[in-house]
Amino acid sequence: MSAMAIGCAGTQQKVSQSDSEMPVAVARISLEPAPTETDELSQISLNIQRDEESLAKFEEKSEPPQPSQEVSLVSSEAINEEVIAIPQIPPLPDENFAPSRTGLALEEVIDSVYQSYPLLDAAMYSREVAAGDRLQTLGEFDRKFKAATENGPMGYYKTYRQHIGLVKPLYSGGEVFAGYKIGRGNFQPWYKERQTNEAGEFKAGFSVPLSRNRDIDARRAALWRATFGVDAVEPDIQAQLIGFVQEGTYAYWDWVAAGAKLVIADQILKLAESRTDRIRSQVENGFLDPPELTDNLRLVAERSGKRAFAERKLQQAAVKLSLYYRDAYGNPLIPGPDKIPTFPDLELINAEQVEHDSQLALEQRPEIYALDLLQRQLDIDHSEAMNDCLPAVDLVMAAAQDVGYRTDPKNDKGPFQLDAMLYVDVPIERRKARGKIQSVSGKISQLNAKRKLTEEKIVAEVESAYAGLIGAFKQAKQAEQAVGYAEDLARRERRNFEEGLSDLLKVTLREQYAVESAEKAVDAKLLYFKEQADYRAALAEDQLPASQGE
Repeated sequence: MSAMAIGCAGTQQKVSQSDSEMPVAVARISLEPAPTETDELSQISLNIQRDEESLAKFEEKSEPPQPSQEVSLVSSEAINEEVIAIPQIPPLPDENFAPSRTGLALEEVIDSVYQSYPLLDAAMYSREVAAGDRLQTLGEFDRKFKAATENGPMGYYKTYRQHIGLVKPLYSGGEVFAGYKIGRGNFQPWYKERQTNEAGEFKAGFSVPLSRNRDIDARRAALWRATFGVDAVEPDIQAQLIGFVQEGTYAYWDWVAAGAKLVIADQILKLAESRTDRIRSQVENGFLDPPELTDNLRLVAERSGKRAFAERKLQQAAVKLSLYYRDAYGNPLIPGPDKIPTFPDLELINAEQVEHDSQLALEQRPEIYALDLLQRQLDIDHSEAMNDCLPAVDLVMAAAQDVGYRTDPKNDKGPFQLDAMLYVDVPIERRKARGKIQSVSGKISQLNAKRKLTEEKIVAEVESAYAGLIGAFKQAKQAEQAVGYAEDLARRERRNFEEGLSDLLKVTLREQYAVESAEKAVDAKLLYFKEQADYRAALAEDQLPASQGE
């Protein structure tokens, strides 16, 4: 399976450890008609031939590695330095901190997930596991060398027999064999066929299934299932990739929101600090009572504590983001406050696009593709069960020729020998095959029902994500209006306070309402962009790189 990565430079093959957990897999489908069994078998036959040719070339060229004669000792400190890279925590922002539009972009975090997220690297190695399982099934078609020595040096009949031979299982069913044997000594009259001429006997032949095991047998069925198993790891890897990108996107927007709330904490703190000198002067001149100054100082201390809380949240969010944002070597990077961007403008998705996106999700989600592969494996099981219903009719042809000086005056071993044999094995009740057919048929019916529900769930997830995105968009817009109203009321109350028409309590309340409205607006934007990440995941926009997925 291959697909194009969105905003991805590639994937490194390196595995490290992480405390993050793998999410549940989502998947991709293809709505094209499933290939016929003949097409699948032909394609698999070509794969088998290529694998055998590659394996033969590898065996010819490969040489055993030479052991190194030098051993160097590495200290545990050096090992820790190479394996564990401790990211540096950036300094806290000053009071004049402000986000920038040229800060860290979300695409950089997503690219980092593609390139060096440790759990994605670990998921990539499942390809090697599946390829190893397939190679293991190919071992059933390996050539086998056989040899034996059977000697009876004591007794009335002293016999000495040696055998060597090769057996090659055929992909089309049956096998070919060839061998050489030599038998010497005084053989029992009923075992005269064990005796050979002086130079021994050469023998070759083949066996061919004529009914059962002609189109499919246990060896080919296992190989085909393993072949589909190699493809089956791709939707699982893609599902994990989708989850990792979604988690990284969540962490990114949490970090951006933490920066926005720190700005709010700075602004409200500066308002209280700017009033301190003016209130102190008015108290000294007798225009205000001393408790007014005390109350403002309390307000400054309280807001300073809230700013410290916002700083802590920002640093924690940056540390969490570093699990997904990494350098070229895969080491975590904790982004500093200077890289915090502002929230981008909110965009509304057209409702007419949802139907198209639902169809796109059915084509890209890995769950459906995984079900397709499972369907093909069950088709193999069904074909194997049908094969077991057939009678076993095997044709065996063998030719033998003794060479060398005759060991018997009659020379009964000298002429060329040709044997033709037909073996028939007919199951009567066929209960084993019929039971397997019934079982596999039930599994196929279950799978069809599960596929239908999975498709409906995918469409529901897309529509639900769209509904959440629209709701969050409206909520964010309303929150922005509320912020404007609250800030206008707070400005009016501060102006009244400066003119002596209000008191500090009313100003504090108005400012608190403005802060709460601003923080709710940040939360609404955070919710919108998280819903946007959910919509991206529902559409399975994150695909495996083409060079990795083929």
